Amino acid sequence: MLPAITFLLTAAAVFFFALLVLGVLQRAFEKYKERYVTKSMNDLSDMFLFVDPGQILLLNFAALIVLAGFGWLFGGWFFCGVLGILGFVLPMAAVRFYRARRIDRFNQQLTEALQQIANALRAGLTFQQAMEQIGRESAPPLRQEFGLFIKEVKLGVPVEEGLTNMAARVGSEDLELVATSTNIARQLGGNMAEMFETIAATIRERFRLEGKINSVTSQGKMQGWIVSCLPIGIGVFLAWDRPDLIEPMFDHSLFGYGLLLAIALLELMGFLLIRRIVNIDV
Repeated sequence: MLPAITFLLTAAAVFFFALLVLGVLQRAFEKYKERYVTKSMNDLSDMFLFVDPGQILLLNFAALIVLAGFGWLFGGWFFCGVLGILGFVLPMAAVRFYRARRIDRFNQQLTEALQQIANALRAGLTFQQAMEQIGRESAPPLRQEFGLFIKEVKLGVPVEEGLTNMAARVGSEDLELVATSTNIARQLGGNMAEMFETIAATIRERFRLEGKINSVTSQGKMQGWIVSCLPIGIGVFLAWDRPDLIEPMFDHSLFGYGLLLAIALLELMGFLLIRRIVNIDV
């Protein structure tokens, strides 16, 4: 009788514990969808990429499962966990990379667009007409953003609010400067053509300084990549060519995997420090 009661109590405890874990996992999943999926959808929609939330979740879990499977197949459970975490954050990193590249492309197009706006204003066009003309003649992403701005203005949105919305949507500091300067000039008056030429010249000078800084710091950045990747490359080569030199390190699992974790953390810290030193903001 006593073993049966003990079994029932144990089964009930396991059942309620499983319910508690499932509740925690469900709340964590809802938080994940609220933060990650919503933010990713907003970022993608701001870049005129409209993706279903289910596809984002499917892509994220597919990357997690595929990379975790490769890690388990070629390196065991440790690499399975590491690559699984990498697969979990990889889609978010890809969205951020694509957004940063789009902002850089937009900033490069913006300098020429500002000069064209100045020329159009001198030719007698209004600011809205100049934006519409340049938006038609430009390539994406500037054409997309200017086109949406013109559509908002035609639907009754004030020009000042439309510029503010575009600056918030794109995420470009240069465009924020243009929007703020334009709104002030429209309210207080002034030579807007000359203002746009001055802003364009300022942005070009910043591009020139950034290019010079990148050329000077490129050696330091390359050293950071080499120093970070060299131990990994040596470890992979030895594991492939001389596995007898690597296998003794994993005879004691705690020491071997702990040493790998310490190496990875130190390499990451060194890489981040080097990037921080050579990353000069203009």
